[in-house]
Amino acid sequence: MRTRSGSRALGALALAAALTLGAAGCVPLEEPEEPAGTGGGTATQMLSQLTVAEANPMRGYSRNRFPHWRKTGKNCDVRDTVLERDGKDIQHSGCNVVGGRWESVYDGRAFTDPSQVDIDHMVPLANAWRSGADDWDDSKRGDFANDLDRPQLFAVSASSNRAKGDQDPSQWKPPNRSYWCQYAGDWVAVKHHWQLTVTSAEKAALADMLEGCTWESKP
Repeated sequence: MRTRSGSRALGALALAAALTLGAAGCVPLEEPEEPAGTGGGTATQMLSQLTVAEANPMRGYSRNRFPHWRKTGKNCDVRDTVLERDGKDIQHSGCNVVGGRWESVYDGRAFTDPSQVDIDHMVPLANAWRSGADDWDDSKRGDFANDLDRPQLFAVSASSNRAKGDQDPSQWKPPNRSYWCQYAGDWVAVKHHWQLTVTSAEKAALADMLEGCTWESKP
């Protein structure tokens, strides 16, 4: 299980790499030794343990069935906590984050206005619903939607978050190809912890993204 300090450390790694972005290039993210896991082995090993199933119907789905954002610590809510964790030179007004600098690891765009930054759910809420969360109660869905312990919440550009929507990696990948290993590893870690299913196309896309990642070739 990734701790909050671990999440902050990986967030800091991604942001530090993002600051080296060229004007027209992708974020040259240096791979961590291994994606944040759940004690289940490498991302490829965890992927092999996921249940493959057809996507469940969206009948009954609503974002309101995943209550967020919860109040948390010194910040107003989980959104503010992620903005503070993933940003630099953070400015507050009371418990709200009102300024700072953010680098979106999905596409390398930089922002100083938090209203232009979205908090992305690595595994989107609607995808989780189709993958087994439709059987959860709203309290558990709230735990999932506010999960700060897994690599589930990231401050990214609003445009990339909205382009992603509720799509899985067989349908959408970050424009920044150098982030694909981390993206696939984080996606698998979240689904593995929450025991969510994957479709066959989703599993194939994740396996393809993980092929050649440095941590996957370690003995």
